Amino acid sequence: MPNVSNHSSLTPAYTGRLSTTPLPALRLPDESMEPEQTYQFIHDELMLDGSSRLNLATFVTTWMDPEADRLMAETFDKNMIDKDEYPVTAAIEQRCVCMVADLFHAEDLRDDDPSTAVGVSTVGSSEAVMLAGLALKWRWREKLEKAGTDWRSRTPNLVMGSNVQVVWEKFCRYFDVEARYLPMEPGRYVITPEQVLDAVDEDTIGVVAILGTTFTGELEPVAAICAALNKLAANSGPDIPVHVDAASGGFVVPFLHPDVEWDFRLPRVVSINVSGHKYGLTYPGIGFVVWRNSEHLPEDLVFRVNYLGGDMPTFTLNFSRSGNQVVGQYYNFLRLGRQGFVQVMRCLSDTAQWFSHELAGMVGPDGKRVFEVISDGSAIPVVAFRLFEGAGYTVFDISALLRSYGWQVPAYTMPEGASDIAVLRVVVREGFSANLARALRDDLLEVLAKLGKANIGGFADEAHFAH
Repeated sequence: MPNVSNHSSLTPAYTGRLSTTPLPALRLPDESMEPEQTYQFIHDELMLDGSSRLNLATFVTTWMDPEADRLMAETFDKNMIDKDEYPVTAAIEQRCVCMVADLFHAEDLRDDDPSTAVGVSTVGSSEAVMLAGLALKWRWREKLEKAGTDWRSRTPNLVMGSNVQVVWEKFCRYFDVEARYLPMEPGRYVITPEQVLDAVDEDTIGVVAILGTTFTGELEPVAAICAALNKLAANSGPDIPVHVDAASGGFVVPFLHPDVEWDFRLPRVVSINVSGHKYGLTYPGIGFVVWRNSEHLPEDLVFRVNYLGGDMPTFTLNFSRSGNQVVGQYYNFLRLGRQGFVQVMRCLSDTAQWFSHELAGMVGPDGKRVFEVISDGSAIPVVAFRLFEGAGYTVFDISALLRSYGWQVPAYTMPEGASDIAVLRVVVREGFSANLARALRDDLLEVLAKLGKANIGGFADEAHFAH
């Protein structure tokens, strides 16, 4: 036999340390590894994840242009908070904030002065929500102080639907605000102006309206809510501001439905958050929060630090983070422009509506329709649908079997007031092509055929697939 040295140039990937010495999972290994080995080990383990492109549960972007990939890889090492050291990255961030503020019709914007846009980039909409909520609470405190009232003896509250994303619950719990949730009901999965008026009082710091709910993708009636609050204030009632959670719809509605008034064109809207990593088409995590004008961002929330090389204002909860997400967002803004965003959103909406049409036409062995479409993808490219009664199986069964085809389609129950309703949801994103939509349709038909033959009625664990 030939004598093979331990240091032979022949080093097969899977006959070295990867296969002979198990690596510890919960403590540092004792020995070092070669870069190629380390990469291969982690790469192989990650293969057990599902494909992000087939994850139809997430709103988060899973595909970008290769040029954007390259730009973002080149800027991983730039700390966004070091604005004096990375002035160009800081300027790009402010340009993005200006573009978002302009898109949402913020006040007092001037082309020659980017500082007139009041807002900041954040780590997704979660941080943006926290900042917007804090600004609402601080404004409420200021109002009571001017009236000579001790705000410490009062309990602030925030009015919103039970369909809000969990970050709003976190905000209320972390910052001592009473959450007043407005319930849904079967067939209605958004809040109404009447519910809002019944819930608000002098200690309401604001009302949250959602532009594209997580549960169904529907748009809440922002203009009608503002009109109701205007009437309340005109009749000597409390003057309540509105925040729009546009995490999902902020980069869709301006392009698909430009005539819908939901943003700063409504004087009662004081702040808006949006997720760049959703329909802003950028990898996670990037978001923005913008205010109507500087009046609605209390100065007490802005900190200034001078130990990074200059006097830098900061009003984020996070500090150090990579600048590459901002660079990726800027790439999308320049690459697509308004025309490109219109084209992308129309394409995604067309695909979503085609799929919802196919769902509506599916029939069981008895010739009856299988699905009721709740949202057809026309508001934002999200399709939510439920089973008609008598199917003999559940949406959780469908979700479980679709996983065997590679698809991740979430099944979950609706929020308080409609929790007996269980639905499936498909988020149509950039990268989910018409061909993939057809493939999903075909696989769904096979799943229905299998479930119809089995007729076992609920073999999947509801708790495991719940939202």
